[in-house]
Amino acid sequence: MKLFTVEEANALLPTVRKVVSRIQRTYARVSAAQERARLAAAGAAQGGGGMEGGGDYVLALSVLAEASGELEELGVQLKDYERGLIDFPAMRDGRVVLLCWQMGEGDALEWWHDLEAGFAGRQPL
Repeated sequence: MKLFTVEEANALLPTVRKVVSRIQRTYARVSAAQERARLAAAGAAQGGGGMEGGGDYVLALSVLAEASGELEELGVQLKDYERGLIDFPAMRDGRVVLLCWQMGEGDALEWWHDLEAGFAGRQPL
């Protein structure tokens, strides 16, 4: 697991923001088509098949996986596709914590939380 300083995480935010924005747009497309995909899968199990816009759906899933992988390669943890919530693992007072940021927040990290606390346990840096 990569550990970030606040400065390193802040320097990476412009790149992360672009990737997270792509994830949010793509996730919205995937979410909108999920019911059609579920119905198509049920039809395929009964000998039918096909989904209107199926190729676009598969492409969106691929883009979503690729963008999520980009964050993973950077060492950034994606917590919520829709909200664009991410965490940067970091050391604080001798223990691993998570520096927390989500789309719509500023150009610098302002929050952290313990590993077990999650978003509800955010505290100012």
